[in-house]
Formats: sequence, C-alpha cells, structure tokens
Amino acid sequence: MTVEQNVLQQHSQKHQQTLLNQLREVTGTTDVQLLQQALQASNGDLAEAVAFLTEKNAKVPQQDEATYYQTAQVNNDRYISVGSQADTNVIDLTGDDKDDLQRAIALSLEESNRAFRETGITDEEQAISRVLEASIAENKASLKRTHTEVWSDSPNPHDRKRQDNCPVGLKNVGNTCWFSAVIQSLFNLLEFQRLVLHYSPPARMQDLPRNQKEHRNLPFMQELRCLFSLLVGSKRKYVDPSRAVEILKDAFKSSESQQQDVSEFTHKLLDWLEDAFQIKAEEDREGEKPKNPMVDLFYGRFLAVGVLEGKKFENTEMFGQYPLQVNGFKDLHECLEAAMIEGEIESLHSAENSAKSGQEHWFTELPPVLTFELSRFEFNQTLGRPEKIHNKLEFPSMLYMDRYMDRNRDITRIKREEIRRLKEHLTVLQQRLERYLSYGSGPKRFPLADVLQYAMEFASSKPVCTSPVEDIDTTAPPGATTALLPPPASTGEQPDASVPPECSGSGPQAQQQQQQQQQQRVSIHKPFTQSRVPPDLPMHPAPRHITEEELRVLEGCLHRWRSEVENDTRDLQASISRIHRTIELMYSDKSMMQAPYRLHAVLVHEGQANAGHYWAYIFDPHQQRWMKYNDISVTKSSWEELVRDSFGGYRNASAYCLMYIDDKKPFLIEEEFDKETGQMLSGLDKLPPDLKEYVGADNKLFEREMEEWDALQARKLQQEKLALATASVARQPMSTEPCPPDNTAAPQHDPEYMEQQSPTGDSKHLQEDTERAISKAAAEHDEKSPEVLLNTAMMTPNMQGVIMAIGKSRSVYDKCGPEAAFFKAMKVEYTRLLRFAQEDTPPERDYRLLHIIVYFIHNQAPKKIVERTLLMQFADRNLGFDERCKSIMKVARAKLELIKPDEVNMEEYEMWHQDYRKFRDTTVFLLIGLELFLKKSYVESLMYLIYAYQYNKELLAKGPYRGHDEELIAHYRRECLLKVNEHAAALFETGEESKVNAGLSIMNELVVACIPLLLVDEMEEKDMVAVEDMRNRWCSYLGQEMEPNLQEKLTDFLPKLLDCSTEIKSFHDPPKLPSYSTLELCERYGRVMTSLTLSRTPADGR
Repeated sequence: MTVEQNVLQQHSQKHQQTLLNQLREVTGTTDVQLLQQALQASNGDLAEAVAFLTEKNAKVPQQDEATYYQTAQVNNDRYISVGSQADTNVIDLTGDDKDDLQRAIALSLEESNRAFRETGITDEEQAISRVLEASIAENKASLKRTHTEVWSDSPNPHDRKRQDNCPVGLKNVGNTCWFSAVIQSLFNLLEFQRLVLHYSPPARMQDLPRNQKEHRNLPFMQELRCLFSLLVGSKRKYVDPSRAVEILKDAFKSSESQQQDVSEFTHKLLDWLEDAFQIKAEEDREGEKPKNPMVDLFYGRFLAVGVLEGKKFENTEMFGQYPLQVNGFKDLHECLEAAMIEGEIESLHSAENSAKSGQEHWFTELPPVLTFELSRFEFNQTLGRPEKIHNKLEFPSMLYMDRYMDRNRDITRIKREEIRRLKEHLTVLQQRLERYLSYGSGPKRFPLADVLQYAMEFASSKPVCTSPVEDIDTTAPPGATTALLPPPASTGEQPDASVPPECSGSGPQAQQQQQQQQQQRVSIHKPFTQSRVPPDLPMHPAPRHITEEELRVLEGCLHRWRSEVENDTRDLQASISRIHRTIELMYSDKSMMQAPYRLHAVLVHEGQANAGHYWAYIFDPHQQRWMKYNDISVTKSSWEELVRDSFGGYRNASAYCLMYIDDKKPFLIEEEFDKETGQMLSGLDKLPPDLKEYVGADNKLFEREMEEWDALQARKLQQEKLALATASVARQPMSTEPCPPDNTAAPQHDPEYMEQQSPTGDSKHLQEDTERAISKAAAEHDEKSPEVLLNTAMMTPNMQGVIMAIGKSRSVYDKCGPEAAFFKAMKVEYTRLLRFAQEDTPPERDYRLLHIIVYFIHNQAPKKIVERTLLMQFADRNLGFDERCKSIMKVARAKLELIKPDEVNMEEYEMWHQDYRKFRDTTVFLLIGLELFLKKSYVESLMYLIYAYQYNKELLAKGPYRGHDEELIAHYRRECLLKVNEHAAALFETGEESKVNAGLSIMNELVVACIPLLLVDEMEEKDMVAVEDMRNRWCSYLGQEMEPNLQEKLTDFLPKLLDCSTEIKSFHDPPKLPSYSTLELCERYGRVMTSLTLSRTPADGR
C-alpha cells in the first residue's frame, strides 16, 4: 500500500469515527454496534441515521457477522469505543414535537456536514477551537484588567521566582487548567520529554506546508518544544503557555466558547504529535517502513474474540486511551473485567452451537504508557443534559495486567469461572447471613441473637406492680366512661374537690353538690369495655404468670438457641471473609504478576459536567513522593490526599484519567546522563543548543525584570528615608546655646550618650531656670503638681506614664537636680512598662496597644531601640506642665543630641517603629471588621478582616508576639466569607436580574478573590472545608431547573469559583482607616473583644 493510499484510508476511517461521535452526541446512544448499524443502514447519511435510531418502536435489524463487528486493519483508528457497558436500548422520542426535533437535528447535522466539506475541520476540532478562542480572549482581557482585579500576576517578580529546583507550573490563561493537567502529565514522562525536546523539524519546513496538518502540527510542535524547555530550565515559578494555545487557536476558526473535554483534547494532542513525528519519520526513512515513536509509546493492540449466532471470529485492533465505564463498579479491576467482556460468551467455552452472541477483548501488546479514560459523564435523557458520576472508584498504585493478556487467556478463563462460582456461593451465604441479622416478617427487623436475648430478658423479669385505683372513677354507668368538663362560666364557687363527701356535709347541700358533679360528667360509650377496676399493672413488661420450672426450661432453650445463632453467624461471616480473601488472591501467583504497571499520573476533575476545574497528581520516582500540579501551584502531596481527591464519593472531585507506565521499562522515567562524564544532566544541560539559547534569553529577561524591580524599590526606600530625615530635622529645636568647639579632640573611647553629662551650657541654663522657678514651683506645688494634672487633662498613656514617673522622682530632683531626676524617672517608667509586659492579660486588655515599649519588650527589641524610644517620650515638648517637667524634658533632649550615628541604627529603629504602626493598623482593621461582623454587615466587614489577617500574618512571620491571635482572625474571616457567600447565593436564588447580577458581582469581586487566601495554607482543614462548602452550594444549582440566562451566567461563573489555584492575586486596595487616639482604640478594641467572648460558641463548627 502506498503512502497516499494509507493516508486516504486513515482519513476515511477518522471521518467514519467522526460520524459516530456526532451520532452519539445527538442521540445519546453509546452502543457502538447500534451506531454502526444505523450508519450502515443510512449509507452514511446522518439525518437518516438519527431517524433510524429515534423511530418510536424501532426494532434492532437482523445482524450478520459483517455488521456485528467491523474488522479493523493495522493502523486503523485508535480511538474506537471498547468495553461499553451502556444500555443498548434506543432512544424513544415521543410527544407532539418529535417531528420538529428530528427536523432540527437533521438541519444541525446538515450544517455540520457542510462545514466539514467546506473547511475539512471536524466538529471535534471545532469544539477544541472554541475553548481555545475562549482561553485567548480571557487571557487578552486579563492583560487589560487593572491591579484591583483578581486575575493579574504579582507585580513583584521575586514572588514569581522559582525556588531551587522546584517543578515549574503553568499559568491558567483562561479556562486552560485542562491544558496544564495534560501537559504536565506528559512532560513528567522523561522519555516523552526527550522526544519533544530533541525533535528536529523536517528540512522542508521552511517551505510552504503541503497540507493543513503540516500547517497546524509543525508550528505547534515547535512551540511545545519551547514550552517544555521553559519547564526544564526557567527561573520563573511558572510560565505562560499562551503562545502554544495561540497556535492551537489559529488552527481552527470559531467564535463560540465552552469548557473543553480533556479526554478529547488529549486524543487530538497525541494525534497532532503523531502526525508531526510521522512527517519527520517519512523524511528520514531509507526504504524501510517509518517508525513513529508516539505510536510505540502510547498505542497497543488487543484481540477481539467474538461469537455471533454460534459463529466465532477474531480481529486485532489498535488502541490508545482505553475507555472504561465507572457507573456500577467499585474498583478498576471490575471496570476492566466488564470492559473485556461484552454480551453473552458462554458459547465461547462450549462446543455446542448457541444462538448467543458476545465478544471478549484480550491484550496482545500493551503500550509502555497505558492510559485509561474513566467515563464519569453521562447524558441524562430526562433532563436533556450531561451529568457527572460521583461514584467512588478505587484504583491501585501498582496494576498487574496479566489477567487481561491473550497469552493468559486459558488460565484467566478458568480463574474467572472459579470467581463466578465463588461469587454465586458468596451470594447464597450473604443471603443466609442477612436472615440472621435482619430477622422478622414485619417492616422492622432485628438481629435474631438480639431477639432471643430480649425474650430471655423478658422471661426473667419480675413484675413490680402499682395500683391506679385512686385515679379511676367508679361512679360511671356500666359500659361507659366519663370525661370531666370545666364548669360553666355562670357557676358559682364550688366546694373543694379534695374534701371527702362525708366531710362536706349532708342533706340538700350534699345532694346539690352531687348533682353538679354529675352535670359536669359526659358519658362516652365504649361497648367493648367493662367499668370494673383493671388489675394491678406492672411498671415494665414482665410475664403475669410463670413457674420456676417453666422459667428454667425457657431460659435453657433461649440460651442454647442464642448460642447456636451466634455460632452460625460467626461461621457465615468467616466463610464470607474466606471467599473474599480467595477472590482477592486469585491472581496473586507469580505467573499472573509479570506485567506490572505503576501509576504515573492521575488527572482530576472537580465540579459538574458543564463546569469545573482540572489538576493532576504526578509521581516523582526520584523523590519517591506524589506532587500536585495545580496550574501555577506545584506542591508536595501524598497518596492519602490523592485518594481523597481522586477516588470520588467525596466532594465533587474525582479522577477522570489514569496514566500507568510499564514498571519493567525504566527508560520511561530515567534521567539522561552525559556520555563523557557520566554525570546526570539537569537544567539547561538537558536542552539542545537552540532551546538552551531560548531559555537563557528568557532567564536574562526575567533577571533584568528583578533588577529593575529592586532598583525601583531602592529608590522608593531612599525617598522614604529622605522624607523621614527631612521631617526629623523639621522637628528638631533651633538651639540657641553655644556649641562646643569643633577642634576639641575626642577621646578614643567615648562614653555612651546616656553616660555623658549634658553640655555645660545646657547644664548652666537648666540650673538658672531651676533657681528662677523654685519659688513659683513651690507656691504652685500643691495645686499644679503633675499628679494633679493627670486627673485634669486627657493625655496619651505614654505622657501619663512619663508624668507619673517625674512625680515619683521629686525627691531626687530636689536633692540632686534635674539630671539625676531624669535617670530616676526613666528607671521608674521602664520598670512600670516591664511589669506590664510580664503580666498575663486577656485579649480585651492588651498593653501593647497602650505602650510601644511593651510591644518592644514582648518582641525582644534591641536595648538601644527601647532606650531611644523611651528617651523620645521624655523629650516630648508637651511636657511643659511645670518647671520640673520642663527641666527633665530639656535633659532628655540634650541626651538625644549626644547620640552618635554609630550608636543607634536608625534604619533598624525606623523598622521597629514601622512594625508597630503596622500592628496598630492591623488592630484597626480587626476592630472595624469585627464591629461590622457583629452588626451583620458581612459584605462591608470582609475586606477589613481579610487585610487584618494578611497584615497580621506578615507580622507573625517575624515573631510570635508581633501580631494578634491568628486563629481568632482566621475564624472570623472564614465565617464572614461563608456569610457573604450565603448572601450572594440568596440573591442569585431570587432570579431577579438586578439581584442576580449583584450576587454574582459580590462573588467575583469578594469571594472568588479571597478563596486563594484560604487555599494557600492547605494545612488549615477548616478553611478547606469552608471553601468546599461554598463551592458545593453553587454546584448544587447545576441540577436545578432555571431560566436559560441564569444557567448561562452560572456556567460562566463556576470555573472561576472552582479554580483551585493558590496564587495570591491582587484584589481591592485596603480600606482607608480612620484615625483613633490610643485611648479610644484601646477602649473600642476591649469592648469588641468582650462582645466576642460573650457571643462566640466554644465549639467552632467549621
């Protein structure tokens, strides 16, 4: 066969497969046999095929061997549907609009066929084009967004720098998480990686491509090489795949958009790569049949052994990704067993002629990379839309394929028959056990052993009686009971009912009272009861009459029966366990463990059928651990996390694709070594020269970006320092005292500034001021002392502490002067603040808010920083209450002037004060956020709590006492986010246009923007659960009936909500904070913390 004939044959086969896919999508029928019959009966006319399948009482036509199974030749379509377990019944479209529906389907198919004939592009390819168009449009739109929106990169390139040799992520450029999951899974197959990196384009690539495939596939192959090279050697934390997506977009032209099915994309991706390698192989061949490495790596063969009405047949087929049904199976082996057998196959194992038909599949050649597609989506014919199957499906990390190999056909059939027999016996035993565990003939059933135990307890119970005679009226007539009615409103005062009749008098008065009581009783006729007093009633159920002999015999029987039942139950359970164990070990002998396949990658989907997010778990064989590839985020993972997210049945996440690799072919994952030195190649050394140059240029560009950022930040820091210095100079007093001569020789070891005497001029000046003011200060001492001023003026806590310390140093001041009094006051104040720092206080009384020195002591700030800060407080110009305060203030200012540049690091000093300002800002954010939360203003509260958490986290990174309680802020941030989500969902549920838009706006601007902040720390389980609660709330709407415009908005919104990226993206600027005095801040903070203590429940449900 010539190359041209081969190409034409492949094109015809793929066109036939395309028709099958279209027919399956339109009708919902998944039975390949039935679809092929319809196409053959209609001679390839899709409209007639649809009519054939949708005929109301259509009967399956008589089959012959040729139509039952289409014999496939070598190089046939790899994407055939195998192992379908779907219902083979055709769709019955009934109702008045049936003709209209068929006409609409026919028109749609006619347009689809016309588009294919005109463009040569199939619907499958157009579907991929639509999602690529959406991805590029989303990416371009993201470039136009401002910094206040959520989809932009971090402006700091250091946040985007790759750490050591961590794997590189892929940026989601708009609904392309499916692209990232597939590409990362393939990239981490090192043999595939080498094939792509070392692919050399055909020599004639520079010329115009001969056909559309070359025009599409060769440029894509080149771009994939560039993308893989960046994943190998980039210095970036993640890279942008937009150019690869752009090339895919250019290959197809469509204006619509939808979320792409990943399995279809993987099919097409491998198909394009195969075509690209085929072009190269045909160019390089020398009279031999070209070998395609993609085919060798991903494609295998199986043998179809079939029986049709007693006639046997065998056909060999190629396969790539092997589809498996999930619904109704509990593990991967059950899926495979069901996929390998179709129909009734008893006639295969017997010599008798049988009318039954069926087929088996046996693998003759397994590919090095074995991929299973898990069919987790099915079309709901009632609702008319696809639905996701969330059933749990287990799969092993090591899969032995021996039982499915053609070479083991005979022994596998024997074992299958043995398993079938064991399962039949198991069913019988389980039914017998169920009769013991659910005993009884009524709706409520109980374990038989418990029933016997209860009977024994009843028989051995002894009655404890009580007599209710006092409560029974004996005056009622026979056959009736009486009911007491309330007396009429006109009735006068009645005698006490508790007084006996004989005590209430006799004669007319007693008769009148008896008549009134009889009037208040109404007879209720009960023909089957007696008016006699009932016998004594026991307090609990017990036999009325039983002799000791009867009880002894009965207890003996019940004991014996209960023991027999318990023994039988144990024996049945043990037999069932043995059968389970036998079935599990049926294939455990060495002969059936010769084809081991190790799990390489698991591709996971979270969401519903029409919206969701994709990521991948990939095993790193060199580090012997699982890694989670979630767009730009690549993190360490574990088998336990993989099981939780991939098996299904938990949340909305489950695996849809499993990639196994042949464990006996280590070259698939082996690193490359230098042939000369023998050392393992890594980084840029793995790349060919052209790609090494490409990645090197990109790394230089990124380094330049970081250098420019650093230069910009340095300039900003310099400007801030200059501004601080200017402000500091402006605050310094204009000194009128003479300065010491500049030529004075300084000693080699100067004492520290606190140990030096104040300048002479200042000392003399202070002495004169003191003497001048002594008489005035003495006269005003009793009325204007600093202690009195504390009660008459509103001052900051720092000022109050300084004045109190000055007041306590009065005696030293009077005896030794202002300098000694200054040291005394400094010591007093520091001792007081140190005591505050050592005190264990509740959250509502946080001394760090009152005094910066307490904050510094808590966080072990350097001594010089604390000393200068305290000195600045004593040098405050507002200390002008009396001459004593002024004198000590002037001493403090003189000490400040003595500080040399090398004695106190001013940069460190400013850093500590900046941290304290950030601590106060964090407090204000937290305070306002909690106040709004308590007022139930959740939308307004959220941003304050978000920034409180972020600022607090940055502070706590420097020390455990730099910020507030992280768990408390996280709790209210989480609760506020849940409340906002509930509010937005309630708006959406109204269905009103304005409210729906408002709800989605809240979700996009607030909730979606904040979710990555909760996901960044995956160790916080409560945050993870909260995120899942929010997602599940919105995913639940997918199964509900709603207006088309609401469905469209929900479909557009859900991918953003389900995006699991942990990239910290920019969002709204922080709210502007009001200015609070220290006392006001402390008072409000204490008040809100007290309210939380009273309102917060001990158990946090989240």
